[in-house]
Amino acid sequence: MTEISAAAVKDLREKTGAGMMECKKALTDAGGDFEKAIDILRQKGLASAAKKASRSASQGLISSFIQADKIGVMAEINCETDFVARTDDFQELMKNVMEQVAATDPACVSAEDAPSEKPENCLFEQVFVNNPDKKIKDLVTEKVAKLGENIVIRRFIRYQVAQGLVGAYIHMDKIGVMVAAESAAKADELRPIIKDVAMHIAAANPSYIARDHIPQDIIDREKAIYRAQVTGKPAEITEKIVEGKLEKYYSDVCLLEQIFVKDPEGKKKVKDVIGAGTIIKSFARFQLGETQPAEPKSC
Repeated sequence: MTEISAAAVKDLREKTGAGMMECKKALTDAGGDFEKAIDILRQKGLASAAKKASRSASQGLISSFIQADKIGVMAEINCETDFVARTDDFQELMKNVMEQVAATDPACVSAEDAPSEKPENCLFEQVFVNNPDKKIKDLVTEKVAKLGENIVIRRFIRYQVAQGLVGAYIHMDKIGVMVAAESAAKADELRPIIKDVAMHIAAANPSYIARDHIPQDIIDREKAIYRAQVTGKPAEITEKIVEGKLEKYYSDVCLLEQIFVKDPEGKKKVKDVIGAGTIIKSFARFQLGETQPAEPKSC
């Protein structure tokens, strides 16, 4: 039996848009012949998206789905043009994907993202909760065939809280923020606060929730830079200057330390807006098409 490499399977998937298992089987049946494998997929109707998967998908949507304030999903799905992103078909796909993530809590988009995961833990390979005859990858393939563009489920985040709520803010479908907060406050009181926090994150783009979430090696690096900037000062004065610069760094990168963007006087910090009884447990900020997607921030 011809040995089929993972790279060959990946290349065939990118060229045809078919699933990984289908690509591997086609290559096996074709004895490793790439073009013959494409023909096999086309014959089975699995390569209707042939050659579209190699085209750039830099447009699309970022959207959110909140279920009873307790479960929140945010996803980015890419396509080639803004026109397709505005179609009912594309937005239906987005809705279906987010409902799937809310219901099943997958570990990753596809096995390529996490090769160690079982296929059923990957969104792309899951059976669609609203139609057991289809998988999520089938939904994508159908939309590619109908809309004529490459479509990529790029990423998603799912938050769930027992007490408190999950909130989101989407700006022009291009920037999305999701926030998970723990609180004993009533949902009607907490909801507008968390939305304001999400709007702040969209504008200010913090890197951490609080200063104690910053890795020590990052703090040490910042201190070394600040010390190098101070020359000709006694050691105790140098350290005071370094600590002052570090405080400024915290106010720049830590959500709770940042000045709230909606405060007209520029004095109120985000932690003042949230209040003592509410804890921000996690947040994620997606920007459409960003080259290196930021990692979700969690306590």
